[in-house]
Amino acid sequence: MAVIDACIRSVMAQDCAFAVEIVVHDDASTDGSVEHIRQCYPDVTLLANNPNAGFCISNNRMADIARGDFLLLLNNDAELLPDALQTLHDYATGQQTPAILGLPQYDAQSGSLIDIGSHLDFFLNPIPNLDPGETEIAMVSGACLWIPRVLWHEFGGFPSWFGSIAEDTYLCCLARLQGYRVEAVPRSGYRHWVGSSLGGGKVVENKLRSNASRRVTSERNKNFVMFMLYPSPAFHLILPVHVMLLLAEGAILALIKRDFSVFTAIYLASLRTLWSNRGVLRGERKRLQTTRRVSARRFFSVFRAFPHKFSLLLSYGIPDIR
Repeated sequence: MAVIDACIRSVMAQDCAFAVEIVVHDDASTDGSVEHIRQCYPDVTLLANNPNAGFCISNNRMADIARGDFLLLLNNDAELLPDALQTLHDYATGQQTPAILGLPQYDAQSGSLIDIGSHLDFFLNPIPNLDPGETEIAMVSGACLWIPRVLWHEFGGFPSWFGSIAEDTYLCCLARLQGYRVEAVPRSGYRHWVGSSLGGGKVVENKLRSNASRRVTSERNKNFVMFMLYPSPAFHLILPVHVMLLLAEGAILALIKRDFSVFTAIYLASLRTLWSNRGVLRGERKRLQTTRRVSARRFFSVFRAFPHKFSLLLSYGIPDIR
């Protein structure tokens, strides 16, 4: 409850010249958060769900009832700096065309800058952008993602079958495919207790730490995004290479850790899911590519060629997967 308190209070404390509506989706929590929010924040619109619906469905439900012209998706483990909403609103209303926007992300524990949005490599691994001069990026984190409501509804929100993880990658890649910009606003920002919502996905004691559940969902959903949204002919070149690299990565990790379940439970499982969902994915690909408005060259203009996993390996060694 201390986490959600800090999040809500950071929104209520915003120094901005417009009305703000706060919608919270409680996804089957068991710590008394529902009662706490109802008692302490009567002006907050609370949606309580049981059983757990997942991150994508939760955000879709909140966006459906939100009344503002703009939506800010904000994780419960994130805290806005006091001028965050005004900064985003000023930037958004100064744009000629709608865009997805993000803010500088700071580690809540250390205060250090994590990123100002991210670039992507061709295998959809986020590469932190630390240059405030690079405003056009590949994606912003779903922990704090600003989007005009009209754009959200044009895209249809998050795919409900994603569950969680890489839904922000999907939304940002779809925006770029349709000719909309994804931009980092290099002012203000938010503090983020990285990993406190889903666990893992962060550096601990100079080692990248994650868990098997997060890894399989991440690889699965990145496969989905690539299949649906990568423009041809790049799609037909990159996907086979991506599959071979995933199999090689899984096999090497399994050998190093002397645990074959790493290969089967994460890497092979994610590829099996890609195969079993190929019919649905083909239908979605046909639908989304038909309305595509940019060339493959333009789509990939903010991507980076060097695989980011190699950089992480050089910096932190073999990841700790639990």
